Amino acid sequence: MTILPFAVCLFCVACGKKGPPLPPLVRLPTAPSEFSADLRGSVVDMRFGVPVANTDNSRPANIQRIDVYAITSRDAVTDAQIKKYGSRVASVDVKAPRDPDRAIDEDEPPADMEPPEGNGLDQGAAAHVSETLGRPALIPAIVPAEKRSHAAPAETEHGVEPPLLPPQPTPLTRTYVAVGVSTRGRDGAFSSRIAVPLVPPPPAPAQPTVTYDEKAISVTWPPVAAAPPVQPPASGTVLPSTPIGVNPIAIKYNVYEEPANGQAARLTATPLTDPAYSDTRIVWGEERCYVVRAVESLGNLNIESAAAPRVCKTLKDTFPPAAPANLQSSPQEGAISLIWEPNAERDLDGYIVMRGPSAVALVPITPTPIQLTQYRDENLQPGVHFIYAVKAVDKAGNVSPLSNTVDEAAR
Repeated sequence: MTILPFAVCLFCVACGKKGPPLPPLVRLPTAPSEFSADLRGSVVDMRFGVPVANTDNSRPANIQRIDVYAITSRDAVTDAQIKKYGSRVASVDVKAPRDPDRAIDEDEPPADMEPPEGNGLDQGAAAHVSETLGRPALIPAIVPAEKRSHAAPAETEHGVEPPLLPPQPTPLTRTYVAVGVSTRGRDGAFSSRIAVPLVPPPPAPAQPTVTYDEKAISVTWPPVAAAPPVQPPASGTVLPSTPIGVNPIAIKYNVYEEPANGQAARLTATPLTDPAYSDTRIVWGEERCYVVRAVESLGNLNIESAAAPRVCKTLKDTFPPAAPANLQSSPQEGAISLIWEPNAERDLDGYIVMRGPSAVALVPITPTPIQLTQYRDENLQPGVHFIYAVKAVDKAGNVSPLSNTVDEAAR
């Protein structure tokens, strides 16, 4: 009789109510980062960063590719509608984890992470895709109407407030969005959008002017006029006005290097506000060719003009070094010692020492340029005065002006 309560107790401990099964953990990649684009002519050039983590902050990202979708419309659309009613314009393969479930948390060291594998881009790499706007891209997509909630118009004490501005026609726009796709074919988070208005680009700049010295190449061009104002300036019967809801788009510029037999490369990291660019890549004997494009920036989109006429220059070193400074002399037994400060030119070849009975009768006494910044003139007759000066010479053969002169005699 004393054993029964113990047995009942064991039975109660062993029995437990099972809960519903937990759903499997689904890891999806974060959105492609820094989605931006340039519209250059009829080509939309897009860039974005490949995700490195999942939406739960675990790593590596459960991703096998990134798809880019586009839709042409005048109406607002959702990400789902862009994918459903638009078209996939690009796809980029990405290195994927062997086992998506073997991910590490954000507070774990990267050394514990199993690296992704495959032939695609590395996670975290910068991706680049483009679309040429052919005729199909200019035709608006048909998006079925959906139920929308309409807010009641604002009311004032005098009734319904009228709209401040008349409705304006919305330009036809091609909208792009990028999304990472998991190893099981599920979409991750969508990127920010790029809206490309299908409007004329800004006018091209005039042909630039290219000049250079021994330090930099200067590229300048006339500024491009911005769009005309909505209303002309006040004059005569035209009263002063302030446009409402209209912000003129500023004109900026991108500079490209465009070799005669090569692909153009953009030199400006961001569009320039002023119509001038300085290129410090001086290499004598090389040819530099430049084109300039005007830019209108709309959020993360740059709309570029056609290129200005290309200008090329072959860099020739015609610039002499600076005159050597602070020439000093000291007399010695049958000799005179000279010393001066070194020149700073990178292409300096050396120095030529000049000597003569007067400052107007100087001749070289070193047949070739010397590298040291000192010189000893020997076998001199004591008490006979000479005038000395020094010139610098660069590797192109350019000769500097004379240094200061000194008057000295050997002891």
